[in-house]
Amino acid sequence: MASFHSSNKDLDTKEMDDTQGGTYIHKVGVPPKQKLFKEFMNTVKETFFSDDPLRSFKHQSKSRKLILGMQAVFPILEWGRNYNLVNFRGDLIAGLTIASLCIPQDIGYSKLANLAPQYGLYSSFVPPLIYAVMGSSRDIAIGPVAVVSLLLGTLLQNEIDPTTNPEDYLRLAFTATFFAGITQATLGILRMGFLIDFLSHAAIVGFMGGAAITIALQQLKGFLGIKKFTKKTDIISVMDSVFSSAQNGWNWQTIVIGASFLTFLIVCKYIGKKNKKFFWVPAIAPLISVVLSTFFVYITRADKQGVEIVRHIEKGINPSSVKQIFFTGDYVAKGFKIGIVAGMIALTEAIAIGRTFAAMKDYQIDGNKEMVAMGTMNIIGSFTSCYVATGSFSRSAVNYMAGCQSAVSNIIMSVVVFLTLQFITPLFKYTPNAILAAIIISAVINLIDFQAAILIWKIDKFDFVACMGAFFGVIFASVEIGLLIAVTISFAKILLQVTRPRTALLGKIPSTTVYRNIQQYPEATKVPGVMIVRVDSAIYFSNSNYIKERILRWLADEEEQLKAAYLPNIQFLIVEMSPVTDIDTSGIHALEELHKSLQNRGIQLVLANPGPVVIDKLHASHVANLIGEDRIFLTVAEAVSSCSPTLVEEA
Repeated sequence: MASFHSSNKDLDTKEMDDTQGGTYIHKVGVPPKQKLFKEFMNTVKETFFSDDPLRSFKHQSKSRKLILGMQAVFPILEWGRNYNLVNFRGDLIAGLTIASLCIPQDIGYSKLANLAPQYGLYSSFVPPLIYAVMGSSRDIAIGPVAVVSLLLGTLLQNEIDPTTNPEDYLRLAFTATFFAGITQATLGILRMGFLIDFLSHAAIVGFMGGAAITIALQQLKGFLGIKKFTKKTDIISVMDSVFSSAQNGWNWQTIVIGASFLTFLIVCKYIGKKNKKFFWVPAIAPLISVVLSTFFVYITRADKQGVEIVRHIEKGINPSSVKQIFFTGDYVAKGFKIGIVAGMIALTEAIAIGRTFAAMKDYQIDGNKEMVAMGTMNIIGSFTSCYVATGSFSRSAVNYMAGCQSAVSNIIMSVVVFLTLQFITPLFKYTPNAILAAIIISAVINLIDFQAAILIWKIDKFDFVACMGAFFGVIFASVEIGLLIAVTISFAKILLQVTRPRTALLGKIPSTTVYRNIQQYPEATKVPGVMIVRVDSAIYFSNSNYIKERILRWLADEEEQLKAAYLPNIQFLIVEMSPVTDIDTSGIHALEELHKSLQNRGIQLVLANPGPVVIDKLHASHVANLIGEDRIFLTVAEAVSSCSPTLVEEA
């Protein structure tokens, strides 16, 4: 790694004239001093503005800057200029296809959130329109999703009973949606989207899988025709409720309807998966199921035989809900807390979906713009009787397969939902709850990703623990507990990696001047009288003592082995510091203590290839003088040649 210098001259060299012989050793340069404010601003810029979002505004006229600013906030103004009929044809087909999928799903998902069916449809009308104008993804299909609906419903009913106090429950739902949008937009505006990356992929896989099973179990109420059902979501409570009502609580007509159409939906999914040309088959299957089952119930009047039906969906587009949001009182804090959790989970799912499809089509999405777009649509959604909406994986996959070209497919979907709300909702009166349960079960099956779990096990066992912890936490406790476990284990992994960084003993690859980990390269040989250690992490207060003690333990073990083999003792300890990106005062103190401990044993500490930040702090703290500038080298090979020059002849 190249080092920095205080001048523009070529890298200085110095001649080491000693009793061991003369060799040229490159001097490790010290970076030029920067003003504290400038250095601080550079750090802030790299942390929050690493993508340099204002680069396109440089050297532009005021009018051009205004246009670019409008395009940054509303990307539709940029890509809309080149939009044509060919694009519209693809978006029209995609929009109609995802609309046929979203309408029955929305009715079912609203039940997961303990809301009336129309609120699911409301949430697929306004939010997609907002996202189409402000979003940067071409493929995301916006609307309610199963996991967020279940999470929101669970958290809300912990505060207010939806059956005894439905009005306040609905108001709290809108309040939580408002704060979910505020959270998302704030993260985007402050460019703090990196926070969602703290929830690891493994934890998300486990959480989603557990949530999918929980959602499927919740549908047993409608699938079996059970009237009295537990409000708890853990598997033990649900199964106890199912079996305790088995004698006289199940309705065989409901079971026949649910089982028949669930089989139909699964077969359609299989057809679409086996042949990509038939992607539209699983997409329209839910709507076909709703139409056929509704017609069947209507002509047979199965509702008179105990088959539960939807009964009523409010007609008309979204009414205003601004006055229903809690801006004062005790429920504000509760809505804020629920909104943050629901907003973060919704954001995590949407960003993951957006990145996936952007990679498949080889284009980029701006994570911070996505957060602002998601936040804005949920804020406006909370004012128009919507609950938390986000990117749906199943609908986005169908959108992609249907050949969508832009976010116009979301507009087409919204128009269809608008027509449905205006004219078609009365036709859903006889839709059986069993078919909605079957649709949700078939939709969430794909959230259980066995292949991803197996791959996680093969790659990282700790990640697998996080995955299973989140999975079992959701299934056996609750959605909140599962989410808490997922976050806790993700943070625990970060803390473990920070406090217990990897270190390695290095040896010389034969006939080279390359030094590598002796565990990875068994042919690498140790240098007589020299121990070489590499630290694979920044050295901070959280790990400095561990690194120092780990090196001393290695040294003690090595000396015992050398003593038993009657070999020369260690005279030099070389610390390879190229992976050490930074060091703080605790790390500096640990180096000082290590140097003193080695001095007491008659061993010289040698440093190899410290980076610009590290070498600057070594000089500022005078540790470089303590160790000796002639003991700080550019490479391990040069350090070894200085400590043991006979190796140079062997190489």
